[in-house]
Amino acid sequence: MTEKPTKPRVGLFVTCLIDMFRPTVGFAAVKLLEDAGCSVEVPRGQTCCGQPGWNNGDRADAEALARQTITAFEGLDYLVIPSGSCGGMIKVHYPKMFEADPVWGPRAKALADRTWELVSFLVEVLGVEAVAARYDGTVTYHDSCHGLREMGIKDGPRTLLRSVGGLSLTELPGAEDCCGFGGTFCVKYPEISTQMVENKAAAIVGTGADTMLAGDLGCLLNMAGRLKRNGSGVKVRHVAEVLAGMTGEVAPIGDPTGR
Repeated sequence: MTEKPTKPRVGLFVTCLIDMFRPTVGFAAVKLLEDAGCSVEVPRGQTCCGQPGWNNGDRADAEALARQTITAFEGLDYLVIPSGSCGGMIKVHYPKMFEADPVWGPRAKALADRTWELVSFLVEVLGVEAVAARYDGTVTYHDSCHGLREMGIKDGPRTLLRSVGGLSLTELPGAEDCCGFGGTFCVKYPEISTQMVENKAAAIVGTGADTMLAGDLGCLLNMAGRLKRNGSGVKVRHVAEVLAGMTGEVAPIGDPTGR
């Protein structure tokens, strides 16, 4: 008798921004993973990945948060994150953080090897080529810095978006250019950050798309804020919401109706 294949046990790292500002993205991630045949767990021990502290020289707190994350996700087949930014922290920087530690170094490396951004995991690990979703509109896509440069995310989101019924994808000029958020970069260098997001907003509007998508909530909040202040009617959403067919669950990011 042939044994039934075991579903991969996937631990979802929700991220601070999603937990506080856009829980629908987390629910969309769960739906996409379950539809693809995964058993999804959300460990209660997770909090912040430690990136803000790490980027600003607070190594002690960053290491404490990293140890907490490593412990929370051990024993699972994969750690999946709907964010290239947090994904890059765990996959790229955790091993560097603990490279001289004989105990935590191997544990950090083992977790890093099992860490994937959500869309890349669906496409590259699970072999998902299409989703059963519909979105009537023209969208454009922004490649976030960490997702692109640390996680190598480029083709996956576009592949799945092209399978969404009713959706037309138009490429964004300068899609790989930073939106100016950069975590605390926008606080330390507000004038530079503002000009960068102004350039990004102009490029978005110039595409004629009615919806702006990306895979990192920090970028999305930053771009949505600038578009709104400029009086633009472009809707802003996380790519997972569209791929999961959950755009009816919540208003676009920055929409004051907050449905």
